[in-house]
Amino acid sequence: MKIFPAIDIKEKKCVRLVKGDFENKTEYEMSPVEQAANYNDYGFKNLHIVDLDGALTGETVNLDIIQEIVSKFDLKIEIGGGVRNFESIQKYTDAGVDKVILGSAAIKDKNFLKKACKKFPNKIALGLDAKDGYLSVSGWKENSNQLTLDYLKEVNEYGASRLIYTDINRDGMKLSPNFEETVKVADVSNCPVIISGGVSSIDDIKKARELNDKNIEGIIVGKAIYDGDIKLDELAKELNA
Repeated sequence: MKIFPAIDIKEKKCVRLVKGDFENKTEYEMSPVEQAANYNDYGFKNLHIVDLDGALTGETVNLDIIQEIVSKFDLKIEIGGGVRNFESIQKYTDAGVDKVILGSAAIKDKNFLKKACKKFPNKIALGLDAKDGYLSVSGWKENSNQLTLDYLKEVNEYGASRLIYTDINRDGMKLSPNFEETVKVADVSNCPVIISGGVSSIDDIKKARELNDKNIEGIIVGKAIYDGDIKLDELAKELNA
């Protein structure tokens, strides 16, 4: 199972939000590049990055940081946050990222998702962020009134190469991921699924592996690392478990 340590970038700093709330954030001393170096040193191969400035503006605000991380380390990066047009996708793929995550733009405009998957084969990850079963958009500030599984069934054939499922109620709360809902999503999805939101301890990593669901590809770990609930050496051992 792939483990994706997370880096959320805002104003050139590593931050973590609680339930996606920009007013409820914690800033960390280590820069995004230093944090990526740390993950690289521990042997991680995959990295989940969210450009929170991009989520607010719809621009590739921190592209320079992404380019620096790609150039310095042998890491497969998935990047999201306000990707709303082909130009942004092109900039990220030109920078050398592995996957570009489409969230709100794909939910609001299914045709954009369809065209993006065709134009950038094997590069598009679909980010589904749900609250009480319904998809949220626009930095989690709006409810789309679309049920997650209904939406997924509609776009399943479009060709996304990865799906990242986040339970918003769990995100940043360290309450453990919503494994039950993630398995339901994985059972419907045509592409591999990443578990996201709420990882609280190394036991959550072990539980994810024990699900033994062939369609669950990995898990994202964020706040629990920053707050010291999961030590990187402990997490690195799970890479080879």
